[in-house]
Amino acid sequence: MKKCTETNKPLKQARPRIQPNAWTLALAGAGLVSFGALVQAEEAAQQVMTALSQTTLSGYVDTSAIWKFGRGNTPFPGRAFDGTSKMDGFNLNVVKLQLEKPLSEEQWSAGYQVGILFGPDAVAYNPSPVGAGFDTDDVSVKDAYVALRAPVGNGIDFKVGTWTTICGYEVFESPNNPNYSRSYGWQLEPTQHTGVLANYKASEWLNIGGGVANTWNAGINARPVRAGGTVAESEKTYLGTVTLTAPESFGFLSGASLYGAIVDGLAGGPQDTTTYYAGVTLPLPIEGLSFGATYDYRDDSPIAGPAGDRAYAIAGYLSYQCTEKLKLNSRVDYTNADDGTWYASAAAGKAAGSHNELLSVTGTLDYALWANVLSRAEIRWDHALNGARPFAVADKNAITLAANIVYKF
Repeated sequence: MKKCTETNKPLKQARPRIQPNAWTLALAGAGLVSFGALVQAEEAAQQVMTALSQTTLSGYVDTSAIWKFGRGNTPFPGRAFDGTSKMDGFNLNVVKLQLEKPLSEEQWSAGYQVGILFGPDAVAYNPSPVGAGFDTDDVSVKDAYVALRAPVGNGIDFKVGTWTTICGYEVFESPNNPNYSRSYGWQLEPTQHTGVLANYKASEWLNIGGGVANTWNAGINARPVRAGGTVAESEKTYLGTVTLTAPESFGFLSGASLYGAIVDGLAGGPQDTTTYYAGVTLPLPIEGLSFGATYDYRDDSPIAGPAGDRAYAIAGYLSYQCTEKLKLNSRVDYTNADDGTWYASAAAGKAAGSHNELLSVTGTLDYALWANVLSRAEIRWDHALNGARPFAVADKNAITLAANIVYKF
């Protein structure tokens, strides 16, 4: 016996009719346009409005004030976005506007993301080459890609366009980092690539990814360049990642992750530049306390110009959410690199060819005073090891105090 009859089947929903507005009817009545063409135009407009309704607008305005204790501000090795040009004054860092339609749960889901940067930090992040079609004066494009999902296994997610590099504990967006200033490791990593990136969640605990891009270094639509040689059309930059995440059965370690990445490609030197990155994040038994550690290694082997061939950096992060509004973040950072990576040893009182060694300790206090506003104060001590004196007025040390105010929307 059938469990249902034809009359019990759900009725197929009729396609909603477009109701033309008065202006449409007036144009059609005057014979200026056909009624069918206007209805099609309104249908197209409705589809556009439906797509736009799924798009979100977000961004932030990032400002700072930084002071260096002692005399002089030049040179200032090892710092990114908060170096010499911003010391002893007030700064607009960057403004970011982002439009995004994230992927849905559909098997053949599609979306996009577009980020535009305005301000001094914009070009420092992405120096698009002349002729690429982008202004090089305080304006640049951040992530701008089409997002796609293919229903293969658990689903493969793709980014096609320009996207943030796969390496790093820290990101360009300062409000998303535990500290205002960047680590030495940030300086050793690539920042942005143009190409195709794929990501696949194989299981609850395993995530893998890979991609192909034009170059190791930044620059939208940039093409690979080899110093003193030619580049074959097939030479590209290759990327790979693997993430291990502890499941709930691991108790307080649930959610802990181990992440590894590699990026290999041309960055303007005679041979490939290769970056190896490893990072770990651990929740600790004390509520509100978490730990992170990173290792960066860059091999230029060799590279033309003043920069060294090899460099590595190690950093440890400790964060504590004291109250709902108060958070403390700290970082200890060390780097060891060939001469010329951070400074010229001969100019810093060491024999030419001596390794560059730097140590920094950073403390950041984050207190939420206003809604949607990140307000934090930071003190940082940079120290040159090996007896070198690379900082201003031939000093081994540099101490800075910074205030960072960011409105996020």
